[in-house]
Amino acid sequence: MSDFVEIIEVSARDGIQNESKILSSDTKLELIQRGINAGLRRFEVTSFVNPKRVPQMADADEVAAGLPRTTDARFIGLTLNTRGFERAMTAELDEANFVVVASDTFNQRNQGVPTQESINAFAKSKARGNGKIDVGITIGAAFGCPFEGEVPISRLMQVVEGCMAHDPFELALADTIGVATPKDVKDRVAAVKNAFPDVRLRLHLHNTRNTGFANAWAGIEAGASSLDASLGGVGGCPFAPKATGNIATEDLVYMLDRSGIRTNVSLDKAIEAAEWLEKQLEKTAPGMVMKAGGFPTGGQTA
Repeated sequence: MSDFVEIIEVSARDGIQNESKILSSDTKLELIQRGINAGLRRFEVTSFVNPKRVPQMADADEVAAGLPRTTDARFIGLTLNTRGFERAMTAELDEANFVVVASDTFNQRNQGVPTQESINAFAKSKARGNGKIDVGITIGAAFGCPFEGEVPISRLMQVVEGCMAHDPFELALADTIGVATPKDVKDRVAAVKNAFPDVRLRLHLHNTRNTGFANAWAGIEAGASSLDASLGGVGGCPFAPKATGNIATEDLVYMLDRSGIRTNVSLDKAIEAAEWLEKQLEKTAPGMVMKAGGFPTGGQTA
């Protein structure tokens, strides 16, 4: 296991894309700044999608234009097709994260085309952005699909191989609906790493069924180098039934810090940012450490 794990903060994108309360561009930018203040250095800041389908992301261009470019943070835009990718390039983000879904049914509902057509669009975008923007790819529903059920490892690896043929900057496996177990994570990460030992591997995990943090640990043990998380544990997919929150950034930082694994993130400032986001959303966030606090320092009585 590495002694350092990178956390990618996704609250400004996946964290709020399923919320009924639509945050202003300025509020989103303050959320990102609070993450930077906490020590986070990679952010999914928005998604370049149809605003009619995801109104929470209607201000993608405005958010991109307002980002604090004088920091050493890297900013990522999520894209589902070549049109969205062109917008990410125009916005001059550091990275574009292209999404394909492991099952055809979910890909069709999410992107309007079968999986292979999304892989083809990724290949076209990767060639277009070569040398101008880092282009990574996320495979959604990599552990299970809300419409087709089981996604066999053989099917996942077919999609992985199709994506890796175009040399992505990074490959992410997403448990979009939060069905994975630690064994699933170990088996699928191992399959990817055995086929592509040098791949930069990232995991996007949801805590829908309370296995997210166990899965994060299993992923680190198996060789994943980066983990997505969202302040307060907010988030979900508008196109996946019952796909609730991401693993909470501050909970992940606590677990890793107490295990001797560096994140370069301040737990106290991450908790403050999660509490602030909870107020903006006007609802209770699912994160636990923001409620309990960090490890007690002594002098407390029952």
